[in-house]
Amino acid sequence: MAIAKRVFLFILTNIAVILTINIALNLISMFLGVSLDPASYSGLILFASVWGMGGAFISLWLSKWMAKMAMGVQVISPSTRNPHEREILEMVYQIAKRAGLEKMPEVGIYDSPEINAFATGPSRNNALVALSTGLLHHMNRDEVEGVIGHEVAHIANGDMVTMTLIQGVVNAFVMFFSRLLARVIAANANENSRHVVYLGLTILFDLLFGLLGSMVVAYFSRVREYRADKGGARYAGRQKMIAGLRRLQSVFDSLEPDDSSVATLKISSRPSGILALFSTHPPLEERIRRLEMEVI
Repeated sequence: MAIAKRVFLFILTNIAVILTINIALNLISMFLGVSLDPASYSGLILFASVWGMGGAFISLWLSKWMAKMAMGVQVISPSTRNPHEREILEMVYQIAKRAGLEKMPEVGIYDSPEINAFATGPSRNNALVALSTGLLHHMNRDEVEGVIGHEVAHIANGDMVTMTLIQGVVNAFVMFFSRLLARVIAANANENSRHVVYLGLTILFDLLFGLLGSMVVAYFSRVREYRADKGGARYAGRQKMIAGLRRLQSVFDSLEPDDSSVATLKISSRPSGILALFSTHPPLEERIRRLEMEVI
């Protein structure tokens, strides 16, 4: 049931993205008098830019709603009298104030055995911090504070917007160059098969350039993770941040290789070679080592 719900939300989101971008493209074309035909260079640039950037930012705008719906996040009311919920809420609020957030993020809990936490939302002043029941069950207060510090640091650093911008630019370049190269090659094909060759090459180049682009996005993601670790150490305390990572490492080391119950901060299984280029989060050992040596 949960998987079906996520698939439905994924399809719904993509329909919303397609409709919104098509409307935006037509409005831009109408008011600026720019051709939408990808056969022209101006049309291709417009097409790639709007689809690449637009898709990324619409997804960001919907991210908090999507997270609540897909993960079943129950947002804690700021007026809650439940002592357990109050404790979590106060932890997030105190750390958010230290991080200089003007508006407190929403705080939620969702039912999952995964040791997981995440921050999402379209801006610093419209964000959500969510914790899984698995994380709250496996970690003590100091360790939870370390994890919360990391997630709040993502919000304070504007990482959601930054990574969306990077993803949007990468998407735009992938769409532009894949179609440009496909057009150049297809121009030499037989006239009867030229359109089919163009479509086939476009799909192929979208995949190839998309893989290269994902390496770029993954690199910047790893950089932002190190920065969020440093922020978490500053807002929650260095030892609490390290304690949280060490707890994750100890749980991870005790699991079977195919066990997926640990997801907080995206624990890395130390990928090597080319796989390391696609990893969005650095290995835990390296993150702990940097925190121990870092000047906070």
